[in-house]
Amino acid sequence: MSEFPKRLLVAIVLIPIIVGVIYAGGPALVTLLALASALAAREYYLLAEVRGARPLRAVGIVLSALVPVIVHARYLGLWVLSVPVVSLLVPVLLTVVLFARGAEGGPMAAVGTTLSGVVYTGGMLSFAYALRYHDYIIDARGGTALVLLPVVVTWLNDTGAYLAGRAFGRRKLMPSVSPGKTWAGAYGAVVASVLTTWLIAAVALPPLAQLTLRPVGIVVVGVVLSLAAQVGDLAESMFKREAGVKDSSQLIPGHGGVLDRVDSLLFTLPVGYVLLSFFLVYRP
Repeated sequence: MSEFPKRLLVAIVLIPIIVGVIYAGGPALVTLLALASALAAREYYLLAEVRGARPLRAVGIVLSALVPVIVHARYLGLWVLSVPVVSLLVPVLLTVVLFARGAEGGPMAAVGTTLSGVVYTGGMLSFAYALRYHDYIIDARGGTALVLLPVVVTWLNDTGAYLAGRAFGRRKLMPSVSPGKTWAGAYGAVVASVLTTWLIAAVALPPLAQLTLRPVGIVVVGVVLSLAAQVGDLAESMFKREAGVKDSSQLIPGHGGVLDRVDSLLFTLPVGYVLLSFFLVYRP
């Protein structure tokens, strides 16, 4: 089977499951985010190891998976569980590297790489939970719509970039990092993101969440989310370029690895949370 049918089949199977899990929220959403965080962290550490880094891979994977759980505990009001784990993160890493590596095992690089992987994967993906249970949200439909806004904008941002790049792309955007990306594709992505944001704000948010965005909010959210998605994609391409690989793994048929699928979301979810917290308004 060629790559496109594989990609299409996987998308047809996974998208309804993901939307259903977001709607269910709670433990189901935490489980999905923890699994995705762990797998993405593993791929991040493997990329780092190709270039000679020696992160505390097993510890980092576990901590990445724990971040969504900690966020869930925080939203349940269980401060007794969430605060100590966050407070002890660095001391735990330093204790592990002290006994596992010692002074000759590159402890500073190990802790730095491990910690960056935890924040980059588990930390960023956890903003999906924060959006699902945003203060503006009153029910599961609204929470699902709010999470899907940056997700759908990210997906259609990629589509706009691809179509504009194929039609008008001449000048390369950043050939040393991602040879296929062009300035035309970047502009097309911004247009697609703004149009998608407008459509969601006009059609989906009012009936599902009793929320909307004013015109200036639509433009700002659409443009900034597009830029965040493109930078997120380029950041992961930079890591893969350094490691000399095409995909972060071959876990998902036709799609590469988990990190390949969530690279843009790692930027658009936290950026979307901040922007929507500022620009969302209740529908009059």
